[in-house]
Amino acid sequence: MAGPFDVHTNRARIGVIDTMVTVPLSRDAWKVAFAGLVRDAATSTDRHPAGHLFGDVPEVDGAADFVEVLIAEMDRFGVEHALLPVAEGDEWGCRGVREHPDRLHGVVLVDPNGGRASLAALDRLVADGLAVAAAVFPAGTSPQVPLDAAPMYPIYARCVDHDIAVLVNVGVPGPRMPMATQHVAGLDRVCHDFDELRIVTRHGGEPWEDLLVALMRRHPNLYFSTSAFAPRHYPQAILDYAMDDGAHKVLYAGYFPSGLSLERIFAELPSLPFDDALWSRFLRDNAMAVFGLDAHATAARTSGSQT
Repeated sequence: MAGPFDVHTNRARIGVIDTMVTVPLSRDAWKVAFAGLVRDAATSTDRHPAGHLFGDVPEVDGAADFVEVLIAEMDRFGVEHALLPVAEGDEWGCRGVREHPDRLHGVVLVDPNGGRASLAALDRLVADGLAVAAAVFPAGTSPQVPLDAAPMYPIYARCVDHDIAVLVNVGVPGPRMPMATQHVAGLDRVCHDFDELRIVTRHGGEPWEDLLVALMRRHPNLYFSTSAFAPRHYPQAILDYAMDDGAHKVLYAGYFPSGLSLERIFAELPSLPFDDALWSRFLRDNAMAVFGLDAHATAARTSGSQT
């Protein structure tokens, strides 16, 4: 039986869903976004706020059309769907979703300090079919807001209202900013108070991955995505959980182009000790269920055929 990857090209034979691609971000843009949070002089010279962790950040031709670059990379490695950031008036995200509604799906980064304006923007992007999920970066907000703090609750409630998932960064953040807001223990209260909400963690949860596994076993609505980690660095506790009773809880996510190339990721993926059934769940089936992409893509194709 053929394996899940072509042995010559590492292209997946499964229609992969990448639950985290990003858009190009200039040094000036991230310095503005994280002003006052990242203060060390060494980081200020990096193209990425966590550049010390990603020594080989992919170079994206500034003159190229990033949407075309992204679709070409997805085709090259067998990625059928990808989730990427969208914001009102953005350069790449919304346009990408509009031009490729059966391939690209938006995620809205919501600022818990933004109040009703942030929620209204989320509402509009969901209503326009440009977003299938929300995301929050607790350590990257200013002021920082813990996962289980009151300003987060309206975001969680709005996601329940829209029947969309929320993605949250957990664990020690890559950028050199305070980490306390992303301790995974905060998820216990959130999962308890919003048991209808599908919560997907991003960026590993280290050094609390064992606690994160315990929380996923405790709460049916909590999931893990592998964003920002090269496959050879996936936490062992997560691999063990996926191969035991967590096969339905672990979702593939990359980090192209912010930190990892798809070439590197797909060169390393075949070394994971997964069987065929787990590969299908990890690379596709779990994300399809959590984000409702089958229904969303069908609706997008139907809408496009009527215009």
